[in-house]
Amino acid sequence: MHAQREYLIFSQKYHSVEKIIIGFLSIISISYVIELFIVKPDVPQMIYHSIIPTMSGKTIYVAMGILGAIVMPHNIYLHSNVIQSRDWSGDYERKKRLIRYEQVDTMLAMIVGWFVNISMIAVAAAVFFKHHILVDSLSQASETLKPLAGPLAQLLFATALLFAGISSSTTSSMAEANVITGYFGKNEDPKSTFYRISLIATSIPAFFIILFSKSFYNLLIFSQVILSIQLPFTIIPLILLSASPKIMGKFKLNKLQLVVSIVIAIVVIGLNIFLIKQTFRGG
Repeated sequence: MHAQREYLIFSQKYHSVEKIIIGFLSIISISYVIELFIVKPDVPQMIYHSIIPTMSGKTIYVAMGILGAIVMPHNIYLHSNVIQSRDWSGDYERKKRLIRYEQVDTMLAMIVGWFVNISMIAVAAAVFFKHHILVDSLSQASETLKPLAGPLAQLLFATALLFAGISSSTTSSMAEANVITGYFGKNEDPKSTFYRISLIATSIPAFFIILFSKSFYNLLIFSQVILSIQLPFTIIPLILLSASPKIMGKFKLNKLQLVVSIVIAIVVIGLNIFLIKQTFRGG
């Protein structure tokens, strides 16, 4: 599996990678659907708090981690790159139709990501929070899940985490190389020395952080929070580029899309400012 993943990353076989990632997401989603049936969470409360969330200084850290896990900034870069790999030849109507398909594809990906994360929270709430169990490690979560929800729930938990880790590491590795080569104006040639050095160099800091980390559980949450903090630096340039008639031509954002994008950016920036303030205040 590792060798195949590295081959796909170096060869940039986007469509092959897409199919594999879709397969991984399907396995993760199915695992959590079954887990939801096993643990039987409070569905009305799930729906209510999905629409009307509550947030405080104590919960903002985890909430921003969830945001970073769902809307990963590196995947925004990667998805833009994948879209550019399509065949965009043809007239305006054909390009417009292709963009519509890409919008649907993006929305489906976001919905699946949202579902996976909301399912994880629902399972944790139904099993751990309900029994007043404080979890501070992934191994503890797995071991605690078995007596409370059964061995099948434990197996599904491990399966979902495994495939989530493989899919996220694959997409992040591809995004790293794409961003570095793009910023330096180099061609994205997987056979080039620059591309491979970029892929390896951007992975070195993560390797040492993981190597010297005392708690993988806390590191996992912290990494997602960092993604959330980085989101504005991705969203704002994206809005500016998408709204530019010089760059996008007829496909630039219309007024409604621009307003919605700005509102989303303001909300994300506001939440990150709140997070930083709470962090310096000590929660």
